[in-house]
Amino acid sequence: MLSAVGCRHRRQRLWNLLNPKPMGDWLCLVDPIHVNYLSGFCVDPISLNAGFGAMLLVRSDGHARLVCENRLKSYADAAHVDERVVLPWYDGQSPGIGPRQLAIWNVVDAGPPPSFLPALGESWLGGHDRPGNPLASALINTIARMRRQKDPDEIALLRQCMRATDAGHAWARANVKAGMTELDVYNGIVAACNRDARKAVIVYGDFAVSPGPDRRGGPATTRVLNPGDMLILDFSVVIDGYRSDFTNTLCVGGQPNADQRRLYDLAVQALASGETCLRSGAACLEVYRAVR
Repeated sequence: MLSAVGCRHRRQRLWNLLNPKPMGDWLCLVDPIHVNYLSGFCVDPISLNAGFGAMLLVRSDGHARLVCENRLKSYADAAHVDERVVLPWYDGQSPGIGPRQLAIWNVVDAGPPPSFLPALGESWLGGHDRPGNPLASALINTIARMRRQKDPDEIALLRQCMRATDAGHAWARANVKAGMTELDVYNGIVAACNRDARKAVIVYGDFAVSPGPDRRGGPATTRVLNPGDMLILDFSVVIDGYRSDFTNTLCVGGQPNADQRRLYDLAVQALASGETCLRSGAACLEVYRAVR
């Protein structure tokens, strides 16, 4: 999970970088990517809560107020914010108060502005980062630029994703054999990733035999692996909104032939060459040319 120090640092950095700034001392963010990035509020995507989010109010000094409905309280409790406002929506005994997507907005639109909502002016339009808002383009682009350079807590989370991905690849190298289906391989990899992460994670990508140009990857199917098949394993592990992406190709049931080995060795050499150019300020074209 992201850290409290990292989230506060990003909130303060956002205010420093944002130009133009909103009217008043508050930003209102509703995009789940932004809310997670600035507070660590991340809803479990493998749950009934998937697809529902929160409102994050960020003051110019970095102070954060999170607003959500009561079914998301546990995620709010884990978030790195200074204030939490949990609104009633559904208690498991009486009907929910309107559609869940409107749990916050029904309160906001019901009458006088609620006490948790600071004076945002007419321009906030349900979220400064919502497309159509006058500030949305500047805000979205500023956060996008910030996200390109990862903070230490983000790197730690990415390493967790990478360790789980590595565990999945290690399982595949040790267990893939002829007679298995692509789906068998996928299930084994997912189990290995979950064990390493010590939680249920999302695993997606290519788990497919590539017999030629007619099929260059794709999701796992019930296709049976045969000796000599080239099995593409190009997948990501997602943890708390961050993901890794490693790829490999396995020769099923034996050793690759000379041509397959030659192509593999060329790919490894190209990657090593590109890695020598990976430094701050390097142009993408420079890295591309090194790989070529």
